[in-house]
Amino acid sequence: MVQIGYTMMTEQAGPRALVDDLVAAERAGFDFSVTSDHYFPWLDSQGHAPYAWSVLGAAAQATSRIPLMTYVACPTVRYHPAVVAQKAATMQLLSEGRFRLGLGSGENLNEHVVGEGWPSPQVRLEMLEEAVGIIRALFTGDNVNHQGTHFDVANARLWDLPDELPPLGVAVSGGRSCALAGRLADLVIATEPKAELLDSFDRHGGSGKPRVGQLPICYDTDKDAAVARAHDQFRWSAGGWPVNAELPGPSGFAGATQHVTRQDIADQIPCGDDVDTFVDAVRPYVEAGFTEVALVQVGGDHQRPFIDWAEQKLLPALRDL
Repeated sequence: MVQIGYTMMTEQAGPRALVDDLVAAERAGFDFSVTSDHYFPWLDSQGHAPYAWSVLGAAAQATSRIPLMTYVACPTVRYHPAVVAQKAATMQLLSEGRFRLGLGSGENLNEHVVGEGWPSPQVRLEMLEEAVGIIRALFTGDNVNHQGTHFDVANARLWDLPDELPPLGVAVSGGRSCALAGRLADLVIATEPKAELLDSFDRHGGSGKPRVGQLPICYDTDKDAAVARAHDQFRWSAGGWPVNAELPGPSGFAGATQHVTRQDIADQIPCGDDVDTFVDAVRPYVEAGFTEVALVQVGGDHQRPFIDWAEQKLLPALRDL
């Protein structure tokens, strides 16, 4: 049975609201949760970008059952991998074993803020691979010294390590990232229901490991209002990751999506309150082989009605998939 997750989307709500909504999602019966890690929202209309790791720490204390996961953190530019390793170990301790570390090669939108420039896709994957190696080394508890192509580590050690280390996931979008994930990750992360990504992951060592997908949705009893909100706040997704990884700020996404229509978004994102429509949107992930699917309800102010509806109608229907 596929597990259904809840997304704390930091781009669309403040820190207290994110935690409060997760508490409600845990109570409603969601199987797991994921959290985005942004410095900027995709569009000004989303309006938020709190520090995800503080939110996660608060969430670990406010909940007792639901698993937590970064979806995803970039351990290469804004964060040094040695710091990411420390954060992940601490989160696993705070959550009493409920944390998974999801990693990816990042987006210019968030990483440009430290003024280090934005590498090419090939270099970003090289940096991600080296970063994963550093994190794994620090997870051993040993002193780590590293002089690499992209990172240096000088006499680093994690002094607080959990007995059970957090599983490490890698986000994929093509062949090279699938090969990296298959070799180095405990689970794979993808935002599109493409079986070929999972097949490639399996060929490179990922067979039998969890695979986590994500699906944006927009619940509302007024379908037109749902479509309008999805267009206003989520039309950035129409560009696809090769574009989304490169643009430097919300104004760039606004310009790049100025010709995206409401119908374009309605064709991509299930909107309204018809349960079958939402089930049909999850089905391709199940058929592709995903073991977990995290739902993103569009609109920070529209989480509680969605959670209540999901508890009563959507989650029971998805259990039958």
